[in-house]
Amino acid sequence: MRPQPQEVETSLTPTEGWHCQHWFYTFDRSRIASFSPEKIAQGQAAFTQILDPQAEHAPAQLQTSIIMGHKADFGIMALDPDPLKLNLLQQKLLASPLGPALIPSYSFTSLTEVSEYVPTVERFGERLQKEGLDPEGEEYKTKVSGYSRRLEAMNKQRLTPKLSDWPATCFYPMNKWRDPAANWYALPFSVRDSLMSEHGRTGMTFAGKVTQLVTVSFGMDDWEWGVTLWATNPGYLANIVYKMRFDEASAKYAEFGPFYVSYITPADEILSHCQIVKT
Repeated sequence: MRPQPQEVETSLTPTEGWHCQHWFYTFDRSRIASFSPEKIAQGQAAFTQILDPQAEHAPAQLQTSIIMGHKADFGIMALDPDPLKLNLLQQKLLASPLGPALIPSYSFTSLTEVSEYVPTVERFGERLQKEGLDPEGEEYKTKVSGYSRRLEAMNKQRLTPKLSDWPATCFYPMNKWRDPAANWYALPFSVRDSLMSEHGRTGMTFAGKVTQLVTVSFGMDDWEWGVTLWATNPGYLANIVYKMRFDEASAKYAEFGPFYVSYITPADEILSHCQIVKT
């Protein structure tokens, strides 16, 4: 007998985590110059309403920013369990009065995740033992207990993040090398885990200055991960990227795509800053 096909539950919602979209746009100013004042006013109202993170239709997280340089004028980062809700936001923007004057510059599609290199409580305990702590000692037990409490909150932030409101931000995609002399995917997990632990320790020196969200894009985009950084000051963005380049996980095994540096700005202020609406 042929095996009977089993019913498979299907859903666009990830089994854990959220969908994540980055969009970058440039204003076509020659097109906008042909718009009537009435159309500009309508476009301003629609642009502001569509990109309002507090609106009823808004995705779970939505953030807009002004991009530095010629790569784009403004950027949007949006996250939600439903990918079509994210896509609808994009479609509403393109169908709005200003839509014909929006030139897509770049986009990135990914999912939130808990990295395999985030230590479980058991692996954290093993690291403490390698550092010489006695598993029966009070210091060991206190550190393991504290890590266990923090881990749940940290993983929740990775999967269903609340986006930072720190003003300076940066997005870039990245891969791990498959070069014959530096193939990340040919390394044993223990080696990769050790390299990422070193990488993480460097990042922790910027605690209180820089925070990050790493999303996974295998099978979803041209790069393997997307990295979004937020900083209390733009100088910290340069410092953290520079210092982490010396870690072996980065210096030997990482490949980086384009960098988009921006400053968090509400939608209505984007239009005035970019001189689309005169104030």
